[in-house]
Amino acid sequence: MENTKNKFKIFIIFIGCLLFRLIPLRAPNIEPIMASIMPIGRKYGAFFGFAFGFLSIFLYDLITHFGAWTWTVSITYGFIGMFSFLYFKKFKSSAFNFAVFAFFATIVFDLITGVLFAPIFGQSMFSALVLQIPFTALHLAGNIGFALTLSPILNRWLTSQQFAVSKRRVRIAV
Repeated sequence: MENTKNKFKIFIIFIGCLLFRLIPLRAPNIEPIMASIMPIGRKYGAFFGFAFGFLSIFLYDLITHFGAWTWTVSITYGFIGMFSFLYFKKFKSSAFNFAVFAFFATIVFDLITGVLFAPIFGQSMFSALVLQIPFTALHLAGNIGFALTLSPILNRWLTSQQFAVSKRRVRIAV
């Protein structure tokens, strides 16, 4: 029963990320995937971290617009999910450590997907790097913001035995 409850929690988080990404006219790369992938990778391991990251990108692109970039971005996010497991084996799961991981993972992600693969799309790496700077600044702001706020909440939920928050009865002594 506990295993089914845990898988359903991951499924709810996955659907939440997908629905958030489908919001029209939102700023690019302001999304909760990184904030979700860290507690999932930490709690459930490298495989679930990879699968969550990979499938978050892959299935979204299948729904919206699948392209040559889909494989690169999906695999890169998958590896970030895998590395979240390794990082949080060594470091305590705190808002600060979620933000540190989000910072470095975002830089690596944007370098790989925005700069290193630029020649595939006919762009020089230098121009891609220069054009990537404002995009990465926005990406960092979103990922760090979600890491400080959403990651600790998801981490508590994933590690709790409860499925939903229950109201506590308050007893008033008379």
